[in-house]
Amino acid sequence: MGVSQYSFGGSSTLLEDLVYNIFDKLTLGVCSALLCTGVISQAAPIIFSSSGANPAAIQTTVDGFRSALGTLNPNVAGSLGSGRREVNWDGVPDAFSAPNAFPANFFNSNSPRGVVFGTPGSGLQVSSNAAVGMVEFDNINPTYASMFQVFSSPRLFTSLGSNISDVTFFVPGSTVPASTTGFGAVFTDVDLATTTTLQFFDPGGSSLGTFPVATANNGLSFLGVNFNAGEQVSRVRITSGNTALGPNESGGVDVVVMDDFIYAEPAATIPEPSTWTLLCSAGCALLVVRRRR
Repeated sequence: MGVSQYSFGGSSTLLEDLVYNIFDKLTLGVCSALLCTGVISQAAPIIFSSSGANPAAIQTTVDGFRSALGTLNPNVAGSLGSGRREVNWDGVPDAFSAPNAFPANFFNSNSPRGVVFGTPGSGLQVSSNAAVGMVEFDNINPTYASMFQVFSSPRLFTSLGSNISDVTFFVPGSTVPASTTGFGAVFTDVDLATTTTLQFFDPGGSSLGTFPVATANNGLSFLGVNFNAGEQVSRVRITSGNTALGPNESGGVDVVVMDDFIYAEPAATIPEPSTWTLLCSAGCALLVVRRRR
């Protein structure tokens, strides 16, 4: 609707005219929808899930998730706008693998991929290779080498002292907070249903949902979640089994570790929907006042 349809009288201010011009092309229906919900409407996330005895059993699902996210990007600093990044752990040098600690920011500084890891436990570790002789975390428990298998050989990933790992996103190679639209991971030896999960959080810390990983005793499982309605994922909390590495598996003890991580290209986080809602609220109020004049 054009300016000519409104009568402004003599009391209009420069600020009112500026705000009016911004919202002139928005309908009251669009603003009302935002005000009623408080957030942008969200569609159901697309879930990619499978499990089986070997890598071939989950390969089709993994490749489907990769295709949904887009082309694999190089490990360079800066956000490339689209596509995906991956962490497969296999390029981690021996100096940062078992029995040594793994640096939480390795894949944002040493090899820029826009992820920093954390845990409420005592640290992080990547398994070693056959040449060093500590594969599949048998440096922690010698029974693990017969339980855990790999999706991409030879290394796996775990938190120490906790079964919880956090993945926080940044613009690759920087400290600028970023968000992604999809994240997936490969797990090995998920025995119990609902104990291994991915939980997604938006930039404000609100949960976007918790999703369980399919079981595969001594096998491999994959779970990927792709959000396609404007959701921003700033952090993913991974719960791997119900026990930190250390004990033998028996009874209700489920020890789980991780292989490949796959996620949509991290991009700088934009203002939360609540910010736009406030702006829309002000604009709608002004439009209503002007219509009544």
